Parts: sequence; structure tokens; C-alpha cells
Amino acid sequence: MSGFDKEWLKLREPADRQARSEPILARFRQYLDPLREPHVILDVGCGTGSTYRTLSQELPRSNWKLLDYESVLLEEAQRLIGLQDNIEFHCQDLNSLDETLLNDVSIVTASALFDLCSADFCDRFVARLADRRIGLYAALTYDGVMEWSIRHPLDAQIAADFNLHQRFDKGFGRALGPTAAGHLADLCEASGFSVETADSPWHLGPSSAKLQKEFLAGLQEPIHEIGNVNELEFKTWLDFRHSHIDLNGSLCIVGHRDLLALPRTEM
Repeated sequence: MSGFDKEWLKLREPADRQARSEPILARFRQYLDPLREPHVILDVGCGTGSTYRTLSQELPRSNWKLLDYESVLLEEAQRLIGLQDNIEFHCQDLNSLDETLLNDVSIVTASALFDLCSADFCDRFVARLADRRIGLYAALTYDGVMEWSIRHPLDAQIAADFNLHQRFDKGFGRALGPTAAGHLADLCEASGFSVETADSPWHLGPSSAKLQKEFLAGLQEPIHEIGNVNELEFKTWLDFRHSHIDLNGSLCIVGHRDLLALPRTEM
């Protein structure tokens, strides 16, 4: 379903943590504080547990359900986090979610997930949350922004082709890709939630050189599959990008959006 590699997830975790919107995080914590403790948080598409590691220290009394389809990632999450009384690990396909996992859940969290999902998947998922009056904190949804402070003539074409490829089926039907953040916000509002959104972009400089190199490597297959940029052009562009990674002042910006959707009467 996801095809993510645990080493890639490890590499991007610091950038994800830094990118998260602080106002959205503050509102998330404020929402949970008045509720009866311990809270129950369901993290869907948990990967190796990055969301848990980011949020759990400030919510020490919360109970967590970590869910992912990829058993290798879930096993890595268990290894990194360890066995604890307040954490359950569930290996399950989100396309056929066991409804009982939503029992007693205060809020659902997800990171870098919904841009991989179809409109139909999002519609059905949000409808389940609305029926049970469960909030949603969806962070780091890719929004289509891909820019570099040092520009190259092919940048716009590379970004456009990658964004087109992001609309391919990623295991949940035809993906929303860069339109996911807007679709999710509109959907949650129409479903009776109070919605807040904020930008949460990566700003990758020389200190993130390894992440930048892996990000660039990950562009190769999508760009070649779209086929608007030939192999020589892509290699020339890639060489240019690599040559500027370590320059002071050079930035790679990858756009994301964070969303917090809460039942209106709970505000």
C-alpha cells in the first residue's frame, strides 16, 4: 500500500517534526486537555512511529493505537518504541478498517498520508469519524509545492510531472495528490467539523543534505514514468541540483499542509 522504506522514514522524521505547524499543535494539545484522561489516540499509517514520538511526550497519560499495513514498518515501530502498556500495534489495511479500532478514540492522527488517498477513501474515512464525533489531526499532507532557492529552467516541469504522478493509484484508488489538503479541509467542514489549517513546509538546507539527496533520488522513477523530461535532461537537472545542495543559503522547499478538524460542539 505505502511502499515506504523504513530508512527513508527515519531520514525524514527530523524534517517532519520541524515542519509541523506550531499553532495547529498547540490547538491539538488544548483540545485534548479538557477531555477525560487517559485519552485514546489512533494513529493511522503510523509507519515506524514518528507521530507517536513527536506527540507522546506532551501527552504522557494517553493510550495509543498505532496502525499500519506494512508489517515491516510496524515491527520497526515496535522495536523503536518498545512494548508499553499504553500502546497497541495493529497491522491492518485501511481500505477495510476494523470499525472496533475506533471505539473510545478521542482523536485520529495521520502524517503524510492523505495525499496518497483517493477522494472516495477520504469521503468514507471522514464520514466514519463524523458519525462517531472523533476529531482528526492530519499533518504533513503534500500540497504540490516543490521549489529551490537556486533555480533551474526545468524546475517547474519536474514539479508538475511529479505532481501528476502523485495522482496515480497508491493503493487507495486514484490519489488526490496535491489537491488532498484542500479536499480534506472542505470535506471536514461539510461533515460538521470546525477546521483549522496551516502550512507546514520542509525547508531543507545544507544540514539536510542526505535527505535532499534521497528526495532527489525518489523523483527519478516518477519523472521517467511521466515521460515529459528525457533521461539526459533529467540527469543534467539532477547533477545541477546535487552540485548546489551544500551551498550556504541554498534551500529546497517542499510544501505541506496541516489540518485539525474537531467536532463543533467540542470547541
